Amino acid sequence: MIETKEEIKQLIQEDHWMMGILKQVKELNLPDWWVCAGFVRSKVWDELHGNTVRTPLNDIDVIYFDEKDTSEITEKYWENELEVKDPSIPWSVKNQARMHRVNDLAPYTSSEDGISKFPEAATALGIKLDPMNQLILSAPHGIKDVVNLEVKPTPLFAENLRLSEIYESRIEKKNWRTTWNKLRIYYVD
Repeated sequence: MIETKEEIKQLIQEDHWMMGILKQVKELNLPDWWVCAGFVRSKVWDELHGNTVRTPLNDIDVIYFDEKDTSEITEKYWENELEVKDPSIPWSVKNQARMHRVNDLAPYTSSEDGISKFPEAATALGIKLDPMNQLILSAPHGIKDVVNLEVKPTPLFAENLRLSEIYESRIEKKNWRTTWNKLRIYYVD
């Protein structure tokens, strides 16, 4: 049973692989950086399903916020830097200062604002290390959905017809219930 942000942080703190990932990303000194989405969500869901083997991730989502340089080439540069550190990891680096364009939204104000615009509340999670290597967990929509094994759209994706179609398409494509059979999936009304 996981009920609090502190319990999620403790779960990650005890995972040497996850802490290693966070330390590698921290070394880049990216502005307003986070490791997010499935990196956090899958750890929680694995724990709640009693999985003793980590569910493989399609990628490790690293985000940052830099309004001065929104070039995709720069993102690829940072991905390459991480690949040099650990080529076994499927790194994905995205600058949230440009990601609003993907879904034709107003510009984001920070990485956490970007996280709040993820499609599912259970995936709208980020984790990073502070200067003292203490974990900071961002959960703009709270942790209720992830710890209750519920998949629901974030308010943005629930209230916008075009975005709700993207949410539902993702749900079908991800097919998470194949891996985590206790999940309850909610569709937009």
